[in-house]
Amino acid sequence: MLAVNPRATRTSYPAALKEILSIDKAQESRAWLSCWDKIAPGMTPLRELPGLAARLKVGSISIKDESTRSVLGSFKALGAPIALVRLIQRLWPNHGLDARGLFDARYRDLLTHFTVVSATDGNHGKGLAAAAQTLGCRCVIVLHANVSVEREQAIAAYGAEIVRIKGNYDESVEEAARLASLNGWHVVSDTSYDGYEDIPRDVMQGYGTIAAEIVEQSDSKPEQPAYTHVFVQGGVGGLAAGLVSYLWEFHGEHRPRCIVVEPQQADCLYQSALAGRAARATGSVDSVMAGLACGETSPLAWKFLQHAVDDFMTIGDDDAVHAMRILAAGSDIDAPIVAGESGVAGLAGLIVLLQNPQWSRQVGLDGASRILLVNTEGATAPATYRELVGESAESVLQRQLAWRG
Repeated sequence: MLAVNPRATRTSYPAALKEILSIDKAQESRAWLSCWDKIAPGMTPLRELPGLAARLKVGSISIKDESTRSVLGSFKALGAPIALVRLIQRLWPNHGLDARGLFDARYRDLLTHFTVVSATDGNHGKGLAAAAQTLGCRCVIVLHANVSVEREQAIAAYGAEIVRIKGNYDESVEEAARLASLNGWHVVSDTSYDGYEDIPRDVMQGYGTIAAEIVEQSDSKPEQPAYTHVFVQGGVGGLAAGLVSYLWEFHGEHRPRCIVVEPQQADCLYQSALAGRAARATGSVDSVMAGLACGETSPLAWKFLQHAVDDFMTIGDDDAVHAMRILAAGSDIDAPIVAGESGVAGLAGLIVLLQNPQWSRQVGLDGASRILLVNTEGATAPATYRELVGESAESVLQRQLAWRG
């Protein structure tokens, strides 16, 4: 399904939004993240896919490959650690706790009895667990029934205590809040709710790192965006808000057309576009795109998306699997890419739109379109990846190295 957003605007970036998310804060977060040994040095690749662009009959396709960002395997490594650092600095304002010192574990003694808790579909929880382990505090992660044992083990490997519930993601968010209230813990969530916006804001500031690198790597100019269309994953909206807010502030009225893509059964952002306010999903929420299986829009993220996203669309699980296989296969002129189930949502959305001439016209896709995609994760669930793609992630990476060689 496709919904063209009538509220999308082409104006300068509003001052009220700049108070929440800004280029300056994104750059500060980027500098802090460079102090963490779980983040790879340098920028992640911005790969060109000329073969796929020719096949799909568009001008160009570029994909920002976040699978190489961190040993954690996804873009979520950018959000949770920034939120945790800023939270600790707010709680101990007179201790002079600098980001480098926190990432160097210089304040472990201070944080020994400090506990953070969060609900997760996998990647955010792993990022928070790894950051907590580095800084020296305790971490509790609440998992709902549909999170795989493989993802649970990946989180527990970073020292987190796991709490399982029988419900869905939104119920795990409620349980995390309950446990925090009961035990005096602190929720570090990537979704906002009434009275809880500071930490989700900090998470989204970390995601701005991706946009900052894209602008530099693509040699974009304020009045000349390198891309005509940006496809970005949905979820609760945090990544999309972090990305499009940066591009909006940088390009102003010249910003590219932004399309948000999410699973059909987890369509909270699509429903928000229809309702004109942060809304809930109408489906079962469970999806092979585990990182996007979210039932309720983050109200804070919606403040940005309601005016900066031009189109909202949904895709099926089969569309995602098809896109995973396309990227894994590569070609003589396109490098093979390991992209997880949620990481391919943008490409899957592009393919779905191009198969429908009416939808393509509505979003202005044609042979001159310059497309930006973001691969938000690698094979964060290796067994699932092998099952869906028919090849292991290690094998795809070997072919990628051979292609580059």
